[in-house]
Amino acid sequence: MVVKTGLDLFHVSLPKKYKGLKAGLLIHPASINRHFKHACQLLLNSTKIEIKAFFGPQHGIYGQTQDNMIEWHSFIDAKTGLPVFSLYGETRKPTDEMLKDIDVMIIDLQDIGARYYTFIWTMDLCMESCHKLGKSVIVLDRPNPITGIEIEGTVLDSNFKSFVGQKPLPIRHGMTIGEIGNYLKGLFYPQLDLFVIKMRGWKREMWFDETGLPWVMPSPNMPTLNTAIVYPGMCLLEGTIISEGRGTTRPFEIFGAPFIDPEKLIKRLKEFKLKGVLFRPLWFQPTFQKYAGELCGGAQLHILDRNSFKPFRTAVAIIKAIYDLYPKHTLWRPPPYEYEQVKKPFDILVGSNKLRSFIEQGVSLKIMEEWWLEQSFIFNRDIRKNFLLYG
Repeated sequence: MVVKTGLDLFHVSLPKKYKGLKAGLLIHPASINRHFKHACQLLLNSTKIEIKAFFGPQHGIYGQTQDNMIEWHSFIDAKTGLPVFSLYGETRKPTDEMLKDIDVMIIDLQDIGARYYTFIWTMDLCMESCHKLGKSVIVLDRPNPITGIEIEGTVLDSNFKSFVGQKPLPIRHGMTIGEIGNYLKGLFYPQLDLFVIKMRGWKREMWFDETGLPWVMPSPNMPTLNTAIVYPGMCLLEGTIISEGRGTTRPFEIFGAPFIDPEKLIKRLKEFKLKGVLFRPLWFQPTFQKYAGELCGGAQLHILDRNSFKPFRTAVAIIKAIYDLYPKHTLWRPPPYEYEQVKKPFDILVGSNKLRSFIEQGVSLKIMEEWWLEQSFIFNRDIRKNFLLYG
């Protein structure tokens, strides 16, 4: 059975009130239907809507910027003559000028299920601008590739909001991008005209490779589903001096640093009895980003059972192990990071400074996990369940 995305169902599910309106289209390389046809091609040829401008998130409309925190600039599309507005450059929020010729913003972005993956926050800022100007928003829903069931990790404390977390969500949120749109409208933009074109055939327990849909990299360092599975934890390494594997062929599955002894680290990690994962010792040499051209010791994560694997717990164990084994190294990366100039990158990724404090104080993994489990349980019970679209 092949799941049909919001893009697949656009022409049969678009309400009549939007027919003929002028639209902006927020897209990236993974904005494709089940036949690999891109939203740009499909909606430009649509008789239902008139595309007046394109918008692109971090990494660009073509996924052209390889590393994170590399801005790109607006331009005119040579094929259509339409403007392509960057929402990760001179601005991250659509300006009044960008929106002046459109009635509705259509959003078709493949999220990967983690709070710090910035596409949901680009959507949030689009919703904020459209709310202010009385424009409509249509979200073409797509699967959460790492299932819509599992929730894990800390819930954002609003004192630590940034472009890797603008509103309270657990790090692994277990929602689709359409459900997050529902949540944002329900709690922050109540007057916004939002319509989510739901998927057909998607079930919450599905992993992406069970949907029948083609995987296209939503960003350059998200090459496979396995990358997405580990990302809700391993992205935390961006807030440290440890390489998260950028500049290798297995970003986020490979990690390490020049001062790490792989065997010593893996021996320590075995003490945590982490489920569903095996750590293989290795040496690697990143081609760019942290330690480019330097030999690093570390490990590769091999997922043995994705249903029992806990990415956030695993990453916290890795960071705690390295912190304890190598106390002479200052583990925390200094700012700036993702437009935050003052707060530590690790803290804004976590959404709190409490986890860093726990690690520094030698608090056990069990006690730390009890803290974030309580947070995610309360968020699910009191908030998340009110905005889900699928059983």
